[in-house]
Amino acid sequence: MNAKTSPSSVETEIRDLIQRWQRAVVAKDIDAIVQPYADDIVAFDAVKALQFKGKQTYRDHWQACMALCPDAGIFDFEQLQVAAAQDVAFAHWLAHCGPAREAGEDKSCYMRVTAGYKRIDGQWKVVHEHWSAPFDMETTKALFNLKP
Repeated sequence: MNAKTSPSSVETEIRDLIQRWQRAVVAKDIDAIVQPYADDIVAFDAVKALQFKGKQTYRDHWQACMALCPDAGIFDFEQLQVAAAQDVAFAHWLAHCGPAREAGEDKSCYMRVTAGYKRIDGQWKVVHEHWSAPFDMETTKALFNLKP
């Protein structure tokens, strides 16, 4: 492993990719959102379907989500951790997301995110993404009011 592919260098590359992706989501730029996804991504999003297979399917999902959230919102990341090797990496973080405050009411929540990355043809690609919210087993209700 040379300096270019050292774990700290790879970690920086993954953190930069995540930051660019976060800015793309805030800007609602669908092309930039899906750019880092591998063609054969498998995603477990917290919204709608059990799983999404393939970049186009996940792109369609992102398009539908953006249509449901036309206004500015909250999309902040906390506790980002990255584990990196030369050609694979994974990251996990807490995402604080939701609509911006409306009339003093906060409808945002925290979600858990895990993402797997692989270097494909020299470019980092997201090969797996998983968003989730904890839930109460007794009531089967999602626990959107939890905070770190």
